[in-house]
Amino acid sequence: MKNAVIGNNKQKANLIVLGAVPRLLYLLQQETSSTELRTECAVVLGSLAMGTENNVKSLLDCHIIPALLQGLLSPDLKFIEACLRCLRTIFISPVTPEDLLYTDGTVISHLMALLSRSPYTQEYICQIFSHCCKGPDHQTILFNHGAVQNIAHLLVSTSYKVRMQALKCFSVLAFENPQVSMTLVNVSVDGELLPQIFVKMLQRDKPIEMQLTSAKCLTSMCRAGAIRTDDPCIVLKTLPCLVRMCSKDRLLEERVEGAETLAYLIETDVELQRMASITDHLIVMLADYFKYPSSVSAITDIKRLDHDLKHAHELRQAAFKLYASLGANDEDIRKKIIETENMMDRIVNGLSESSIKVRLAAVRCLHSLSRSVQQLRTSFQDHAVWKPLMKVLQNAPNEILVVASSTLCNLLLEFSPSKEPILESGAIELLCSLTQSENLALRVNGIWALMNMAFQAEQKIKSDILRGLSTEQLFQLLSDSDVNVLMKTLGLLRNLLSTRPHIDHIMSTHGKQIMQAVTLILEGEHNIEVKEQTLCILANIADGTTAKELIMTNDDILQKIKYYMSHSNAKLQLAAMFCISNLIWNEEEGKKPSLLMHRQVTILIKKLLLNSNICSAQCIGIQSVMGNIILGVVWIVGVVRRHEEDAESSLGETQGHSDNKQELERHRGGFHL
Repeated sequence: MKNAVIGNNKQKANLIVLGAVPRLLYLLQQETSSTELRTECAVVLGSLAMGTENNVKSLLDCHIIPALLQGLLSPDLKFIEACLRCLRTIFISPVTPEDLLYTDGTVISHLMALLSRSPYTQEYICQIFSHCCKGPDHQTILFNHGAVQNIAHLLVSTSYKVRMQALKCFSVLAFENPQVSMTLVNVSVDGELLPQIFVKMLQRDKPIEMQLTSAKCLTSMCRAGAIRTDDPCIVLKTLPCLVRMCSKDRLLEERVEGAETLAYLIETDVELQRMASITDHLIVMLADYFKYPSSVSAITDIKRLDHDLKHAHELRQAAFKLYASLGANDEDIRKKIIETENMMDRIVNGLSESSIKVRLAAVRCLHSLSRSVQQLRTSFQDHAVWKPLMKVLQNAPNEILVVASSTLCNLLLEFSPSKEPILESGAIELLCSLTQSENLALRVNGIWALMNMAFQAEQKIKSDILRGLSTEQLFQLLSDSDVNVLMKTLGLLRNLLSTRPHIDHIMSTHGKQIMQAVTLILEGEHNIEVKEQTLCILANIADGTTAKELIMTNDDILQKIKYYMSHSNAKLQLAAMFCISNLIWNEEEGKKPSLLMHRQVTILIKKLLLNSNICSAQCIGIQSVMGNIILGVVWIVGVVRRHEEDAESSLGETQGHSDNKQELERHRGGFHL
């Protein structure tokens, strides 16, 4: 049987259909079977597992894993190695659930104990761990069972296969795991720290597989904070090694893994991004990823060429990812990327590719480049990028929608020429629907985009936004448990309530609901930033001609403003001060600014100035902010005194007041990072 199935998938399938698997498992589990027979059964089962995925499914249906795990309790080393080899083959199959390894808590402990038995047990067990460690829960289980200590010494094994599998095991254990990474950086083997061992494995004379995996280990440790980004082992060793892997003389899978690992390494560090961009002409080198394999390809192996043609999309995906990381922060790098041959066309084409992963990477790249004011005004407009982006938003998985909607936020900034055509394409309805999503990131992006859209917008657009959201949905967003959603919703309200005619119009139709929402937030348990934003909305309402009556006739709101005037936080004091200054400021055409209209405001100001402990707050507040508060107090004192001396005298416009009022009128949307 063993000789018949080797290298013959058809024969393997025939044996499975004929019922060989249950019989082999029966013999393997019988204590009366000789060790040689049980070993041969494990070998044949391992050979069957090397066939198609359907073969592996058939083996799993026969409950092969519990039988093999039971076999590991045998004292015979050859039988144990055969069982581990078969388990390894089954677990590396994509159809095998990784959790099957963790159903029995004693299995991991026993596998750790078997690591010392032979080089074969070390190789197979490390390979099983590296394929079955798929998240923080698995990492924690292996870490708690002493994986780091038990595997570390294998990095200096005389067997290359053992060293390689141990290295792969560490690369998955450390990925996005600060606990493991912090432990690894302090572990030593034969007097040498693990990072030093990893650096040795990066040397050019080592196999490419070893260089890449070592670079992945160091990258994970760096991203977890265990190694500084300016450490020589990152700057002088890891980064150059990964750039080398992007060279066109490397195999496709090496180029893909190198680019994706480098993208992860430099993703959040601007200095590493700048360094990578000038290493070995990386930006130009990545352009070759879109031309592979070319008509003059050096590939002579037909099977290799066929493989690369099927997987060429992985190169494009990796290139988009790395471009996205390179252009995350630096304007000069973004300019170089966009000036690369046909770059914008490639991104636009990537948005419509059949592969979801390529589309997602293309959107991420577009999002990164959309942080540039210059590119929004030039390249993005020249290529009408907003059109394919809107198509992506119509029907896409959530993971793509999140990044695409983030990009749309940037395209809706006031200096973007794409803002107007996006509005005309029906974006308001789409964005309002995003605010109702169960996905938190989509809710945030939907309201963020609407906030940017409302900035300095016409009254019709603002009315359309309010109509699309509905009062019920607005209240839902204002009561959202996530502070980001709440802050962006308040930012939207600030932008809607700007420009005096717009303020009066919106408050005439939605005033009651907005005042109710403001009251609820000021009374709720919210942080300083949320309450400051809410007071700024009140300041904008107070700037309206007729809208301010909704505050003046609301004793509850006036009392809250009075309370925040004497609050210990400088930001809240300042925001409350501008509420008052806008309430007493009257700029109706043909009328002089006067306090005669609101005698009760004059009385309130006097009480506030008498009761508020401004000097005490100034001592503990931020000096610059408190300076603004004092200027506000001086201005109001001047107004009150001039009013008392001569009610008919003109107060005149104060540039400082005008500037601050303008600041409070709007909440300019920032780039979505």
